[in-house]
This record gives sequence, structure tokens and C-alpha cells, in this order.
Amino acid sequence: MSEPKTETSSQARSTGVVSVAILCSRLLGLVRDQLLNGLFGAHFTGIFTAAFRTPNMLRDLFAEGALSTAFVTTFTKKIKNEGDEAAWVLGRKMLALSVCFMSMVALAGVAVAPWLVRLLNPGWENPASLELCTRLVRIMYPFITIVSVTALVMGMLNSKKVFFVPAVASAFFNLGCIVGGVAVAWLIDPGFREGHITEKGLTGFAIGTLIGGLMQLGIQLPSLRRVGFRFGMDFGWKDKGVSEVLHLMWPSLIAAGGTQVGVFLNSIFASFTPGHEAANAWLANAQRLQQLPLGLFGVAVATVTLPMLSRLATEGVTPAFRGALAKGLRLVLFLTLPSAVGLSLLADEIVSILFEHGKFTAADVAATAAPLQAYAFGLVFYSAIKVLQPAFYTIGRRFVPMMSSLGVIALTAALNSITVFVLHWDHTALAWATALGLACNFLALYLSMRKFADGLETRLLVQGLIRLLAGIAVMGAVCLAAKFTLLAGWQHMGFILRVAALGGTVTVAAVSYFTVTQRLRVEEAGEFIGIVSRRFKRYP
Repeated sequence: MSEPKTETSSQARSTGVVSVAILCSRLLGLVRDQLLNGLFGAHFTGIFTAAFRTPNMLRDLFAEGALSTAFVTTFTKKIKNEGDEAAWVLGRKMLALSVCFMSMVALAGVAVAPWLVRLLNPGWENPASLELCTRLVRIMYPFITIVSVTALVMGMLNSKKVFFVPAVASAFFNLGCIVGGVAVAWLIDPGFREGHITEKGLTGFAIGTLIGGLMQLGIQLPSLRRVGFRFGMDFGWKDKGVSEVLHLMWPSLIAAGGTQVGVFLNSIFASFTPGHEAANAWLANAQRLQQLPLGLFGVAVATVTLPMLSRLATEGVTPAFRGALAKGLRLVLFLTLPSAVGLSLLADEIVSILFEHGKFTAADVAATAAPLQAYAFGLVFYSAIKVLQPAFYTIGRRFVPMMSSLGVIALTAALNSITVFVLHWDHTALAWATALGLACNFLALYLSMRKFADGLETRLLVQGLIRLLAGIAVMGAVCLAAKFTLLAGWQHMGFILRVAALGGTVTVAAVSYFTVTQRLRVEEAGEFIGIVSRRFKRYP
């Protein structure tokens, strides 16, 4: 009885560590996006977003997706069954394989960049936009090789129960993008130095992504050495462990790719909407705000839960396995529901505060806030999928997420085709299609896992949800009351007053939510608040 309790307590504690680390990264990512939008405007930021789309998609697939999931599952079992040295050998083999394969992918991407850009942005009519996008793609494609190595390093550290350094490393990626991007842009663009910023400065930010990728990898290498790994390249790929990783990886790649393919589809369809290039920036800005709580809570819980489930799954689908997975889902629900409601009710004010600067106009704010409300709806489902999906690979049911993901791709493609080409709706409809797809994907995965795991503590989940809804109701009332009183004169307020008004609203709403959930004895409320408060008192 004590083991499950110990595991779930450790799970919540480690989640707090990762959450604080990821917060730094997400905030720096937000600063990067603010810089791009403010310096270059939605049009050119949309072109940059389109150019970074493929490398960034592969970052999500590998760093937080297929390679990471398959490798951590196999690597953790290797440690438990054969010891550390056998696991390190597997790590060196996978490093060599990843560097070789992804380098070839990067070279191919550079070679076919003009056709790739045209294929992914068929609605663009301006040749200058296509030419600029192609140049940026060629600069950023080598990022794929860097991020594949980073994914393996993160996986090895997480498997050794080192969570903070890999989580905070992504902050160094964004820091490199910002500092490196500004520095290189200042060097190569005379207009950037003189205050007459042109699209040429985007080249500097493209180079900045490579600088950031190297910084994210480099900051983790000392920690990996401390846990016992000795660097080297092992080309003996005819290995049982390598085969197992690849065996798990390809269905995981398709499953994890469902959301990413949805993003691709959105950008393709967005090129046909009235916004054209700018629609990419509007959707990306909305997704950035969705990604903040997603990374802070959903990815944090998933990062901690996967190695734990991999260890527990070696003994089958036990009560400890079921409890750890259910605990992860309850944590995600507790943390993301208020985030989703807050983003939806205060979308215009949040986007205005963060992005309405420089060349980013009030019209851009409205065009970003609308899809943000859709992405806020999908946030809870997306975060739960991050926890639930990898669990299927630990119990050998890797095809279930793949089939669910393929169904979601077909659904979103059909919805996008109807809304863009038949109904002629704008880019907001694409965000709603994505959110609906996430809801369907979660429902399919939850029902399937409930069957395979012989229950998933659904009664506890529902009971907790009912209590959470009371906290959500109070929080929502605070937000709505503020919109009609404190925030009513938004357009006539100065920036400082806007920040104070919105900050006060968010603070009161958050305190209300946590107070109500604590009073109703929601277990996760007490645990998470205690973890965060302790974390600020000492180094993790």
C-alpha cells in the first residue's frame, strides 16, 4: 500500500520541479514572439513562423514526442533489467543513429526548400514572401539534427530521475534565440542598427534558432556526465535495444504527429484565408499562449509520469500503474481547467498586453484573441493527451494512439476543407477544428485505456471534477465581474494601468480558485501549493 502512495507523492513533487523550470522557458518563448511581432509585424512574423514550422514540428515530435517516448520507455526498462552500463550502450547507439539519419534529413530539407515552401503555403500569392521563407528554411533546417540529440539526452536524464536541468534547458533555447537573434540581426542588417528594421533582420533570428538549439543541448551535457554517461558514437545498430526503440517509435511518431499534422493542415488552409501570411502569426501567437499552461502543466506532468509508468509497467498493469496514471490525469485537470477558463474569458486583454506593441496593431489583437478562445477549449484535452498517450507504449498497446491520431487528422482535414473552401470562414475556424479534434482524441484514448487498465479511477476523477467546477464557477465570476468594471475602460487606459488591472484580476481569480478547491478538499490543490511554496524556499 505504501509504494503507490510514495510513487504518486514523488510524482506530484517532481511535477512541481519541472513546472517551475518550464515556466522560465515558456516566458522566454513568449518574449521571443513579442520581439518578432513587435519588430517585424504580423506579415513578416507569419513568414518566419512558416519557415520554422517544419523544424519546430520535428522538435515537438522528437523532444516531446515519438523519439523521447520510445527511447525513455526502452531505456528505463534497460536500467531496471540489465543495469546502467547496458543502458548507456543503448544511449550511444541511438545518438550515432540519430545524428546520421537526421543530418541526412536536414540536408534533404535544405535541397528541397523551394518546393517545400510552395507546398506548405499554396495560398500565398507574393513571390517575395516565398523567396524570403525559402531562405529562412535553409538556415533553420540543421536545427533538426541538434534537437534529435537533445531529445535523447533529455530522455536519459529523465530516466535517471533528473528532471529540473532538462526542463530548464529549453529556457536556454529561447534565450539563445533572443540574444543570438538580436545580435546577429544587428550585425547583418544596417536598418536594424539605425532603427529602420526590415525583413533582412529575420535572417538573424533564423540563425538565433541554431544558437539556441546548441545552448539547450550544451547545458545538459555536464548533468549527463555526472549521472554516469560517457560520450561516444556506437554504430552497432543491429541491436535488440535499438530495434525495440524503432519498433515503438514508428507508431508513436504517427500518433504524436496527429497534432502536428493538424498544425500543418491549419497553416496550409490558413494561406487561403483573408490573412494569408499574417494568419500564420495570429494562429501561432494564440498557440503560444496555449503552450504556456500546456508546457507548464501538461508537459511537466507527462515528463515525470512516463519514466514512472515505464518502471511500473514491467510488472504489468498493476494498481500502482493505474493509480499513477490516474493521478497524472487529475493533476492535469486541476491545473489546466482554470488556465483554459482564464484564457478564454480574458483573451482580448491578455493578447493586448503581451503583443500590442510596435508593428502589432489592435486589428492583430482581435485576430489573435479569437483563435485563442478556441485553443483554450482544447488546452485541457491536449494536456491530458500528453499524459495519457505515452502510457499506451509502456503496456505494449502502441497502435491505439496511432489509429486515434489518424482519425483525428481525417476529421480536422474535413472540417477545415468545409470551413475554408465552402463556408469561407477565417482562420478562427481552423483553431476550433483543432480543439474539437483534441477532444475526440482524448475521449478515444481515455476509453481505450480504461478498458486495458481495468478501470482508471473514473469515479475519483468525476468527483474531483465536480469539486473543481465549483472553483471554476467562482473564478469565472471574478473574471466576468472585472470585465464589466475594472477592465471596462480598457481602450482608454495607459499600459501600466492595463497591466495592473489585468494582473489584479488574474491574481484574485487564481486565489479564488485555489481557495475554493482547498476548502473542498481537492487533494491536488494542497499538494501542488505545498510543492511550489517549498520550491521557492530552497533549490530543487
